[in-house]
Amino acid sequence: MSIDLWSSVTELTGVGKTATENLGNMGIESIEDLIYTFPFRHEDFRIKNLAETPHNERLTVEARIESTPNVMFMGKGRSRLQVQVLVGTHLIRVVFFNQAYLKNKLIRGETVTITGKWDQGRQTITASSVHFGDKDNQADFEPVYSLKGKMTQKKYRQFVRQALDLCGQQLTEKIPEKFRTAYRLLGIREAMEGVHFPKNAEHAKQARRRFVYEEFLLFQLKMQALRKVRKESEGGQAIHYDVAQLRAFFNRLPYELTGAQKRVVNEICVDLLTSERMNRLLQGDVGSGKTVVAASALYATVTAGFQGALMAPTEILAEQHLENLRTWLEPFDVRVELLSGSTRAKARRELLEDLANGKIDILIGTHALIQPNVLFKRLGLVITDEQHRFGVNQRRILKEKGDNPDQLFMTATPIPRTLSITAFGEMDVSIIDEMPAGRKEIQTNWMKAEQFNLVLDRMAAQLADGRQAYLICPLIEESDKLDVQNAVDLHAQLQVLFEGRFTVGLMHGRLSADEKEAVMRAFSEGQVDVLVSTTVVEVGVNVPNATFMVIYDAERFGLAQLHQLRGRVGRGKHQSYCVLVADPKSEEGKERLISMTETNDGFRLAEKDLALRGPGDFFGQKQSGIPQFKMADLVHDYRALETARRDAVQLIQSTEFWEESSFEPLRQMLNESGILDGERID
Repeated sequence: MSIDLWSSVTELTGVGKTATENLGNMGIESIEDLIYTFPFRHEDFRIKNLAETPHNERLTVEARIESTPNVMFMGKGRSRLQVQVLVGTHLIRVVFFNQAYLKNKLIRGETVTITGKWDQGRQTITASSVHFGDKDNQADFEPVYSLKGKMTQKKYRQFVRQALDLCGQQLTEKIPEKFRTAYRLLGIREAMEGVHFPKNAEHAKQARRRFVYEEFLLFQLKMQALRKVRKESEGGQAIHYDVAQLRAFFNRLPYELTGAQKRVVNEICVDLLTSERMNRLLQGDVGSGKTVVAASALYATVTAGFQGALMAPTEILAEQHLENLRTWLEPFDVRVELLSGSTRAKARRELLEDLANGKIDILIGTHALIQPNVLFKRLGLVITDEQHRFGVNQRRILKEKGDNPDQLFMTATPIPRTLSITAFGEMDVSIIDEMPAGRKEIQTNWMKAEQFNLVLDRMAAQLADGRQAYLICPLIEESDKLDVQNAVDLHAQLQVLFEGRFTVGLMHGRLSADEKEAVMRAFSEGQVDVLVSTTVVEVGVNVPNATFMVIYDAERFGLAQLHQLRGRVGRGKHQSYCVLVADPKSEEGKERLISMTETNDGFRLAEKDLALRGPGDFFGQKQSGIPQFKMADLVHDYRALETARRDAVQLIQSTEFWEESSFEPLRQMLNESGILDGERID
């Protein structure tokens, strides 16, 4: 029977029951699965000069055995074998752990090749492998795979070698020739050899370069095809807004929009005018002015005879939006109303009736907006604030309350461009990357835990001036496992310290939604001077009088989270301060804190955070939309990602891609993925 890429791995010689089970646990069932399971690194067996090798680096040397090996047994099957060897003119020690069987193989006077870590001070190599016989029979580079069960590297390499020899010629070239030529990329077969069994370092480098681009291109093709399919199938409604009225709205504002706000407004307005449904993500750092941009989009929609909806995750945020939009839009005879869980039954009935009759222009609300009896007469634009706080179904239900209304999603979390392209690749992305003029930069300091009393003195000075403060800590209650401050203890301490002078509130995740709402409202209305809280403090909550932020055990937070917490202050006319209380043990922890003191730019911090933590931790491992690439790295390969996205856009928009036979493998990939049926991919 002939073997092809889709054949079972059991067709390979040597793949028995145990190997099949081990491979299955790795998700490998077919020959193709085996070939496309790439090594995570290559062992470098090139001979190095001992005198030129830095301390603690891995190296491979040719050595002559100069002593009889000495073995020391340390119990529980552990052992330490030591032998003296001559490397050139250097007499050094080599140590093997848990390889006592080598005692009878390491024969005095014979030459071997040893690989391991070099300890320059002790003149010792801690060996990881030894090769007997002629070095010419050993490859300079050997792949190292992430394996499970009892599968050995040697056995797995044999399976891959066999698979490539049998089926390598069947591999299909997916990268269009014009891109391979333009970027000087290896062909599929040569690249696959270079990934698994490179001839030299350059071969391995070029093979990786090819597959990084291929992974990005295939993913971006899916994203761009999904955008195309959705725009063509879903359609939309052109919103021909009144330019003169919109200009009057901007002229009436007490300030001029920043250049970034104007750019974003123009991008949104272009979307409104087209008959294709808008699907846009609006990113803006804390305090960058996303709300007024949203208000301008809603007003433009109203001038065209449509209604608008704005959904926020909490009542407090919804009420803040209501206050702002009424201030800006009521002079233009725009009716803005609020619907939430607190809306009384009678008022709710009247509001829903007016909404259905088109008497309400803009409805702001929480999850209450997606209830079945909330009916719009002519919904044109849906805006979702802090979109990550809502599920896919919740956003879909709100969208379905109109005839494919335009959608604008807002987030105050600065997202690095590479993650925007991948996690939100099927959306258009607008970025407000400029802060309003005159806004005072938050002064950020890093202080040690032993200086906490000094921090509290500075806080008390702000409170005495009539300001308010936040104190954030990572835990709710005392923990035996973590030596970190907790909200309950801090709340109790501050109540004693500030008794008779200032009121201290407490908020954490174990409170009910109503309890959290009540605490936050009391703080917003100035009834609480100091709010001790975990990280549940709402993004977007606007308390202009809060000028002092303390983040305890700050080293336990990521940069993005620290920046979001800092953004709770600095919203009024008074100078604001953020103090990071921390005693970091790691260099990475110190680097995060130093970065926080050096800049208030959320996008710069987000890029730094991505580099330090990686994409999985940036969004959370369960966040959908971020693909797990086999070869590509979103941090280090961002230029390849940008290139692949540009090429994917060009391909999807071209007639030749959909008609010429040379692109059939890519079209087949899109068909098999369900993209051409409009399905969302994760």
